[in-house]
Amino acid sequence: MLDAKYARLRELLGSYGSCLVAYSGGVDSVFLAKVAFEVLGARSLAAIADSPSLPRRELAEALELGQQFGFPVRVVNTAEFDNPAYLANPTNRCYFCKHALFTELEPLARAEGFAVLAYGENASDVGDHRPGAKAAAEFAVRAPLKEAGLTKDEIRALSARLGLPTADKPQMACLSSRIPTGESVTPEKLRMIEEAEHYLRGLGYFDVRVRHHQTGTGALARVELGIEELARFFGGHQHSEVSGRLREIGYLHVTLDLAGYRRGSTNGVAPAAVVSQPIALRTNAAVRPPQAAVNGQ
Repeated sequence: MLDAKYARLRELLGSYGSCLVAYSGGVDSVFLAKVAFEVLGARSLAAIADSPSLPRRELAEALELGQQFGFPVRVVNTAEFDNPAYLANPTNRCYFCKHALFTELEPLARAEGFAVLAYGENASDVGDHRPGAKAAAEFAVRAPLKEAGLTKDEIRALSARLGLPTADKPQMACLSSRIPTGESVTPEKLRMIEEAEHYLRGLGYFDVRVRHHQTGTGALARVELGIEELARFFGGHQHSEVSGRLREIGYLHVTLDLAGYRRGSTNGVAPAAVVSQPIALRTNAAVRPPQAAVNGQ
């Protein structure tokens, strides 16, 4: 079954003729960029969005992976931080982020002759709250991993088969996801989050999130570690050291979440409505999937 899905993915990519991959350096996009390059060669390109929401460490690692495995990577600057709707941090914040990304990638694809835009949504994402998928639909962006029926676990297994070090990489949402919905996103908050998480990973922790909460007396860091890593934290008596370093970064209060790391733990912490913004649908987008690929959906 896994081999059949992998073959289907390669068939889909081949049917595109050429492809520009939205690349982040995460498990899904690294796998997609690698396979696209294997199938299409120079007719594929990975493009990574650079903005304050991307940790410098993640950007450097993403570029290094491209060099290591031979697929080309282009850095593009995105402007979601110029959009008040994104900064307001509504429940559909990811829509505005992905819209800003595809706004940059569509003309790039058109200018350099790439027939299809693709991104790393997979079959495990079906049914999740994914506002970014709405933006992808507006730009006719394909999701070949999902179309091939590949789940997250299967992508990890195939990544290991291809020798990709991201096979066991933890999920890494953008830095803005550490801020509760409804609480504004600012570059300064993201700087603090990035420095704090970089420090904790430097101590050897694997599953790390620093949730940023703004209180009446100052910024509070709610640290989440993998459940199996909590014992090490307490056993190493690192609380004083960690608290001191995060205070240097700018946090007045530092707490450890005893429930451990879990996805989406800032969702719904603060009341937030979906922000709407008038955006014309891309009814005449220049980048469209070839008819053969459409029929294969």
